[in-house]
Amino acid sequence: MASTSSRVLIVVPALNEEEAITAVIDEVRATLPGVRCLVVDDGSTDSTSAVATAAGATVARLPFNLGVGGAMRLGFKYALENGYDVVVQIDADGQHDPAAVPRMLERLDEADLVIGARFAGEGDYRAQWLRRFAMRTIAAVLSRSAKSKLTDATSGFKACGPRAVALFAENMPAEYLGDTVEALVIAARAGCRITQVPVAMRERAGGKPSHNPVRAAIYLLRAFVALGFAYVRPVPTMAGASA
Repeated sequence: MASTSSRVLIVVPALNEEEAITAVIDEVRATLPGVRCLVVDDGSTDSTSAVATAAGATVARLPFNLGVGGAMRLGFKYALENGYDVVVQIDADGQHDPAAVPRMLERLDEADLVIGARFAGEGDYRAQWLRRFAMRTIAAVLSRSAKSKLTDATSGFKACGPRAVALFAENMPAEYLGDTVEALVIAARAGCRITQVPVAMRERAGGKPSHNPVRAAIYLLRAFVALGFAYVRPVPTMAGASA
């Protein structure tokens, strides 16, 4: 299943990424021949949609910004409606290496959701210490829920099998960090098997990074709020998902 390229959909949520999106699409197509690439333009005010279309991607455009979670929910719905079994989320800024995708797909034979994890022994990605503290703490909490050792609960690089695709098409939260922290809680509480593979993270190919002490502190607060809300919400169902 996971190795059948015609049933794998790459979803790239993008907000004002006209500088980097062409290189991302070109690399996906060169590295993963035969795999469809869907760019979800999350209310961009630049030429992201036009540039992505010119690069050969299928483009779905949201009329206003919903955040990564909202963009990914549209991607999961598109996958269900068009017969894709597997969805791989890749960032539009060039930080995720598509060469890691085959290893992630292989692990879907034993899991429903595979995280491309930083801090797992590959690459030299570094985060500001406060942000890293939040990442480690949240990963430790989620490891207990997932009954699997996780080192990176906030990675946006993920591969989802059929059960997770069906789950997230209806239950992917649109709030801040919803596509990472809360999505993993939702998957674990719904009975999805979660694992990870180590990946190397790259520098942004365009746009502006968000690292500074004030934003790191805000990130810490919002990350723990997202984690708390995830656990108090009702356990989601997976209607239509196959085991």
